[in-house]
Amino acid sequence: MRKIACLFPGQGSQSVGMGKDLFEKHATAKAVFNEIDQLAGRSLSQLCFDGPEEELKRTVNTQPTILAVSLAAWRCYEQAGGPKPDFVAGHSLGEFSALQAAGALPLEACVKLVDKRARLMEECPKGAMSAVIGMSAEALEKCCADASAELPGQVVIVANFNTREQLVISGSPEAVALAGSKAKTGGAKVIPLPVGGAFHSPLMKTAAEEFTTELSKWTLSDAVFPVVQNFDAQSTKVGSELQAKLSQQMPSAVRWCASIEFMLSQGINTFIEIGPGKALAGMVKKIDRSASAFNIFDSESLEKTISELKQTATV
Repeated sequence: MRKIACLFPGQGSQSVGMGKDLFEKHATAKAVFNEIDQLAGRSLSQLCFDGPEEELKRTVNTQPTILAVSLAAWRCYEQAGGPKPDFVAGHSLGEFSALQAAGALPLEACVKLVDKRARLMEECPKGAMSAVIGMSAEALEKCCADASAELPGQVVIVANFNTREQLVISGSPEAVALAGSKAKTGGAKVIPLPVGGAFHSPLMKTAAEEFTTELSKWTLSDAVFPVVQNFDAQSTKVGSELQAKLSQQMPSAVRWCASIEFMLSQGINTFIEIGPGKALAGMVKKIDRSASAFNIFDSESLEKTISELKQTATV
C-alpha cells in the first residue's frame, strides 16, 4: 500500500518556460497563475513562460515564480484525482507551497510573504554558498568550525543537509572559501553557487527578524495534512507551531535529509515532487533507493503520475 508525501521545490529549480504547458492545457492552472499575478501586482506568469533567464535567476523573481508553478501544478494534481498525501514538505522556499497546499496559509498571505522573503534575501549582506559533495556532514561541520576559528569574526556553517553526502555551506565569502578548501583536501568536490547571499546562515538574522515582523501580520491555520518543516525535520498540523518554525527558517539550516528520513520512518514509500525541476526526487532516491519518486511539472508528467498511482491503488 502506498503512503504518499508531496514535496515542493525551492530556489534553483527554475527554468524559462516552466508552467507554460500546464497553463495552456489546464484551466485550473491558468486560473492559479492569473490569481497569483493579480495578488503579486505583476506578471509572474510571463516571467515563468518567457523569462528572460537573467531576470528569472534573480532571487526577487525566482522565488515567487517557483511558488506560482508549484501551486498551479498542485491544483492540477488535486483536480486530476491525485491521492491525498500523508505528509507535505518543501525545500526552503518550497515550504510555503507545502503550507498553502495543506491549507495552513491563505494564497494571498503566501504570495505576499514569499515576495517579502525574496526581496529581503536579494538585499541581504554579501555572502557566499558552495555545494559540497562526497563528504559526511560531521566532517564538513569540522571544516566549517576550523575555518571560522582561523578567521575570527567570519561565519561559515553547513546550511543545507540535502542528502547524507550532498551538502551546502553558507556564510562569509572568505570563510566559505577556506572551508571549501579544507573540504577539497578531505576529498570532497566543492562547487561555488551563483548566489550573492549567505542563505540559511546566521548572516540572515536581520532579514529574518524583518520577515518575522511581516509574518506576524498573518495567522496560520491548522493544516489539513501534517507538514514536515525545514527547521527541525518534524511534522505538525498546529497552526501556531507551523508559524513559529517558519519564522526560524531563514537563518537556520535546511534539514532536508532528516525530513525525508523522518517521513520514511513514518511509513512513507512514495514521494511526489510537485513543481519545476527534478532535484527533490533525485535527492529522495539518493537517500533511499527503494522509495518511489515521481515528478509533476507539465501535463505529460501529471497524467503519467496519476495513471501509475491509480494503477497501483487497484492492485
